[in-house]
Amino acid sequence: MDVPAWSRALTGPDADIELARAALLIAGIEHPSLAIDDYLGALDDLADRSGARALNDPPARLDRLREFLFEAEGFRGNVADYHDPRNSFLNDVLDRRLGIPITLSLVVMEVARRVGLVIDGVGLPGHFVVRASVGETSLLLDPFNGGRILTRDACAELMARAVGDRATLRDEHLLPVTKRQILTRMLNNLKAIYWQRGEWQRALAVVRYLIALDPASGAEVRDRGTLHNRLGDYRRGLADWERYLTLCPNAPDAKTLRASLRRARTTLATLN
Repeated sequence: MDVPAWSRALTGPDADIELARAALLIAGIEHPSLAIDDYLGALDDLADRSGARALNDPPARLDRLREFLFEAEGFRGNVADYHDPRNSFLNDVLDRRLGIPITLSLVVMEVARRVGLVIDGVGLPGHFVVRASVGETSLLLDPFNGGRILTRDACAELMARAVGDRATLRDEHLLPVTKRQILTRMLNNLKAIYWQRGEWQRALAVVRYLIALDPASGAEVRDRGTLHNRLGDYRRGLADWERYLTLCPNAPDAKTLRASLRRARTTLATLN
C-alpha cells in the first residue's frame, strides 16, 4: 500500500488523473511489489494488437475493439466468483481476462482511449457500463456481458436485477461519471468484500485510500475507527470515532456510536 503515491495520483483536475495508473495503485493493496509500468504497457499492447487504430471510420473502430477484446482476447465477467477480490484489481483482470463490470469497463475505456475512441464510464446503480461517443451517436455497452449494446430498457433491467425491482432508471443514471467517482466505486466494492470476509487489515488499507480521495468523508473516518478497534489499535480507533462525532454530530448513528465510544474508553482504561 502506497498512500503517498495514491495521493499524488489524485493531484490536479479530474481530467488529468491517469485512471489506469490509479487503478493499479489500488491493486498495490494486494500486490505491494506490482510493476505498474508493465501493466500500463499491457494496455498499450492490447491497443496495438487490436488493429482498431488503423480504421478511419469510428463505428468500424468500435466494432473492431469490441470484437478484439471480448472475442479474440476473451475478456468476460466472472459470474462464477463475482466477489473474488482479484476481480477488482486491474492487473489481475488483465492477467486472467476476468473481472466485474467496473474493472472490465476500465479496460475498455483505457484501450479505447489509446485507439482514439471516446468511451466514458456510466455508473448505473448496481452495474457499471460504458458510453461510446461515435460521431453524433452515443452507444451504451455492457463490458461484463461481452460488450453488448444496451437500450435504455436493457439498462433498466440490469439495474432492477442488481438493486431490486422497485428501482427506477433516471436520466442522471446514464450520465458519464468522473474518474474520482470511478475510483471511489472500485474502492467501495473492495471494501465491502474485505469487510464481509473479516479481512480487517486490507479493509483498513482501502479506507485509507478512500479518505485520501475525500478527506471530508465522515463515514470513512468512522469506519477507519471501527477497523482500528477491531485490530486492537484502540487509541487510533477512539480518536477516529471522536472525530466522526465532531464532523457529524447529528448523524443517524451518532447516539449509538457515543455509547460505543463510552464502552471503548472504559475498555481502554483497563488496559493502561
